[in-house]
This record gives sequence, C-alpha cells and structure tokens, in this order.
Amino acid sequence: MTTEIRQKIEKLASLSKTLENGDFLLTWKNDEPTLRAVLLGAQILEDLVKANISTRVFDTGLGISIFRDKSTRTRYAFRSGCNLLGLMTEEMDESTSQIAHGETVRETATMIGFLSEVIGIRDDMFLGEGHAYMKEVSHSLEESYREKALNHRPAVVNLQCDLDHPTQAMADLAHLADYYGGLDKLRGKKIAMTWAYSPSYGKPLSVPQGIVGLMTRFGMDVTLAHPEGYDLVDEPLEAARRFANESGGSFKQVGSMKEAFEGADIVYPKSWAPVAVMNERTRLLRARETAKLGELEKQALANNAKFKSWECTEDLMKGTKDGKALYMHCLPADVTDVSCKEGEVAKSVFERYRLDTYREAGHKPFVIASMILHTRFGKPWDVLKGLVDANKSRRPR
Repeated sequence: MTTEIRQKIEKLASLSKTLENGDFLLTWKNDEPTLRAVLLGAQILEDLVKANISTRVFDTGLGISIFRDKSTRTRYAFRSGCNLLGLMTEEMDESTSQIAHGETVRETATMIGFLSEVIGIRDDMFLGEGHAYMKEVSHSLEESYREKALNHRPAVVNLQCDLDHPTQAMADLAHLADYYGGLDKLRGKKIAMTWAYSPSYGKPLSVPQGIVGLMTRFGMDVTLAHPEGYDLVDEPLEAARRFANESGGSFKQVGSMKEAFEGADIVYPKSWAPVAVMNERTRLLRARETAKLGELEKQALANNAKFKSWECTEDLMKGTKDGKALYMHCLPADVTDVSCKEGEVAKSVFERYRLDTYREAGHKPFVIASMILHTRFGKPWDVLKGLVDANKSRRPR
C-alpha cells in the first residue's frame, strides 16, 4: 500500500499548489489545481490512516473553532482533522469571551491566534454576514503577523458561511471520486441539486451554492431545481455557468424535481430558505427587530408548506438513470416518518442510501486536515513523504 501512497504523493508534488500562509474560504475562488491538490491530500491522509501510519506533523499548536450555528458532523470533523495532524483543539464560546464586552474582531482574532495554526469558523445564518466576518478575521491575522504581533499567520478555514460550505462540498466531491473511481470519471455525470420540502425554517443556501459552484469544475452536468422564489445568490450561479463552459460540462436550472431527476446519475435533494427570507432575517437582525423574527418564520413555514410534493420518493428515483441514482445529503436529512411527518426524502429511499451518506460524511475530517496541511506548509507533499518514510504506527500493530 505504501507504494501506491508514494505514487499519489509524487502526483501531488506535480500539481505544485500550496496555500501556505493563506486561507480556504470559497471553493470558486480557488483554481482547479488547488482543489485537486486538497482532494488528493485528503485521499493520501485517508490512505495513511488505513495503513496505520501516523499523520502527526505538529508537536504543539492549537486548532481553534468558532461555531455560530449548531453542528455535529462539521464540529467533530474539524476536531478530528486537527487531531489527525497533532493539533489540540479548543472551541471558542463567544458568550463567555470579552466579545460580550465589546472586544473587536481585530483584537479577538489576534488573541486567539497565539500559537494557533488554524481557526475554523461556521457563520452561516445571515446573508451578507458570515463570509464578511471570516474575511475580517483573515485580514486581522494578516495584519498582526505582518506587524510581528503574531509569530506566525494562522489559517482561516471556512466551516460554512452564508455563501459556501467548502468542507462539505469537497467531502461530497471526494465521495463521488471514490464512488466512481476517480475525479476524471465524473465527466459527463449528471447531478441533480434540488430543493426539497422541510418543516423547518431558514436553512442556509451554502450547500446548494457550494455544489453547483464545485461540480461544474469537473465536467459534470449540473441541474439546479427549486420552486419559484427559492433562488440562490448570484455569485455561485455565475461561477457555475463559467466553470461549466470551461470544463465542457453544463449547468441549467429547471422548475421541478421530476425534471431534474430525469436520467440523473446523482441526486442531492436538500432544503434551503429563499434569498428574500434570508435577506429579511439579516435586516431584522441588524435593526435589532428580533420580535419580528417569529412572524418571518411563520410566513416562511407557510410558504414551504405549499411545496410538500418536493420530496425524494421512490417514484421519482425510478426516473433517474436505470432507476439507481446515487442519493446524497449533507445530513441530517429530514426523513419522512422518521425525523418528521413530511420531509425531504422518503424513509425507504434514505434507508437504502443511509450508509452511503455516512461514507460521504466520513471524508470531511480528511478534507479539513488537507486544507490545514496545504495552508500551513509550503511543500505539503514533502511533509507527507516524511510520514511514509518514518512509518510510525498510529496505534500498536
């Protein structure tokens, strides 16, 4: 197995891409070689773990996380990815920090940057806020490093913002590459990214935006479907059109789940909130009109209820390629008659692909670890080669 790992490391070196002293914020802002390098790095790390070879590259250091939304998979994937490389982890509780007393972002970023290698942030609930906050943290770290207030410049990794969910989208891409036998095998595959009904309100737009902005990079035929009014923001849609043209793939939008599923190799039914709702929620937050959020939620749920037929059912799955499309979801899915009365996906469909969704999620710690590796080291391939040469066991053989 180590021979195959060394071959992959040589391939990684040939890509010659690094993000040293940088961040990983938006997938569509990174070029294709960088994305391939991060994905290949994740595969190599997975291979090393399977070969029982230690992947610890740090003797000391912290991985700091800031979660402004609930999380299971991404929270523990970040911790696992940091630990995989030898970093300790600490989650910052903003309610118990000096932020509550007016500490600025510039100050907070530097204070948590001492001897930290990476800061992972999830800030996905309010349009116009999350990505902007991550950029401010990034700029603050850059200034403090440049002015020698910090000994080194920690990386910022986007654990989900209002625009993109890059660790999820890259884990999804890793899952597809693994499922079909390589990135190049994805060319010409049709993926249907569709809205689906949920009995909850205000789910972020970042997952579908991340999917359409990433899968079009690799020659896939991407179809986006949603009811009227459930549009995504312009930036990732424009990126998807551009990437589809460059890669020889395609990107189109349709108005029904049935049309999107027709002949699809992969389906990704996932609920999200309308842009108008997310913009209004941000406006109410900024104006401190929190009492009106309840009324907005009531209106949004009533509007969702008009589209209960947008459910991934057995009948719709029959219209996919050979009736056997791969079902994907970022989890947790709203499963009809399991987690809710009516939801995104029928119980029988979800159960058939449940373990596949677990495998899909299982790539995320390695994707995050690879992002850290590429942002912290100028030659990550040499670091990986050193791990293979050392051949130190992760656990007793």
